[in-house]
Amino acid sequence: MLDDFKSHLLSEFPFLYNSKIIIATSSGVDSVVLCSLCYKLDLNFSIAHCNFLLRGNESDLDAEFSKNFAKSLNVKYYSKTFKTLKYKKDNSLSTQMAARELRYAWFETISIDYDYILTAHHLDDQLETFFINLSRGCGLDGLSGIPTVNNKLVRPLLNFSKDQILKFAKDNNINWREDRSNDSNDYLRNDIRNNIIPRFKKLNPSLLKSFNNTLSFLQGSKSILNKKIDEVFDLITTKDSYQTKYDINKILDLNNLDIYLHEFFYKYGFTNLIDIKNILTSQSGKYVLSKTHRLVKDRSCLILEKISDLSFDPVYVASDLSPLSLPNGYLNFISINSLDCDNDKSNVFVDESCLIYPLKVTSYISGMWFVPLGMKGKKSLSKFLKDEKISLTDKKRILILINGNNEIIWVINHRIDDRYKITESSKKILKISYNKF
Repeated sequence: MLDDFKSHLLSEFPFLYNSKIIIATSSGVDSVVLCSLCYKLDLNFSIAHCNFLLRGNESDLDAEFSKNFAKSLNVKYYSKTFKTLKYKKDNSLSTQMAARELRYAWFETISIDYDYILTAHHLDDQLETFFINLSRGCGLDGLSGIPTVNNKLVRPLLNFSKDQILKFAKDNNINWREDRSNDSNDYLRNDIRNNIIPRFKKLNPSLLKSFNNTLSFLQGSKSILNKKIDEVFDLITTKDSYQTKYDINKILDLNNLDIYLHEFFYKYGFTNLIDIKNILTSQSGKYVLSKTHRLVKDRSCLILEKISDLSFDPVYVASDLSPLSLPNGYLNFISINSLDCDNDKSNVFVDESCLIYPLKVTSYISGMWFVPLGMKGKKSLSKFLKDEKISLTDKKRILILINGNNEIIWVINHRIDDRYKITESSKKILKISYNKF
């Protein structure tokens, strides 16, 4: 297997030979063999072990084994203990999903000084994942297997079977620890591994070879499909730094609408096509949410945006008027003496004697009103933004400078409040500028 693994790396992952690597190690045979293979090929790697505290003393023994194993190879060792069950409860996740989220979040933290993270997923894992996704219903992505490379994550054993890994371990007198929880059928993956796959292997002793060929065909089909999806995506969307707009009329003209909607939105956590189809024909303002994104109807468009981009905690401006960092830009404050000042969208001049510190910058809040410059009467902020043709999603990103008495001073990058304009009697004039990054 060592020669095959070396050839595989040279063919598919030659970059690993000149990289700094972390190998995720459980103490099981798969990850121990991966470390041993990389050690024999003189790769530059460290070992990282997660203790999820799910198996009592067994978990602690796994951590101790991994630590000693790293020491025997004379490589750097990282370890982390997680309160997995608490995280599971707090986030309403399955145990396996909770462990996965904790594991990969930690890997991202410790991998800053490394080029790649290696995991020991193998061909049998591919087959199990195929059956899991098939049982849950999925698209071509779900059936075409675990990706070999995903950003910094690399899985170099995906072409090797569990039997090959076990044989290498035994032939080379490699020790490992068995995870007894793998014998339990409480988890779907274990049930598939222990009961379903053995039946298929009995029917077809060459199951893994056949499956590997099938994966190759599926991945080829996926590549063709992705190219077509990308072409259509470019025709129906416009993008900026924080949102993507989908032309609804062009979407409704597509044949095989369900396929396109799945491919456009499943990666953002939208799995219910009925919800998406409903907002295509609903009134403006209707939206659906995933854990990470919002999809909102705005006139003739669907707008996709990250939920995290919609939130902005208020920040305060003290009387020393230091520059203030904001999303996508910053505010500058300069006291000037001249009355010869012209406001524009990004530079306004206010009568400083009217200001009550601290000032506050906040995002759009429903129900607010102000007196737009040049008007005598007040106007709701919502009506003003609508007249300015600000979209429903852009409205959420509007920033407002508020006085200490809770009056609006400036709808930033749009209009100053008439009550704060400079007049011939103004003695202290403050120039406020919003500069985009």
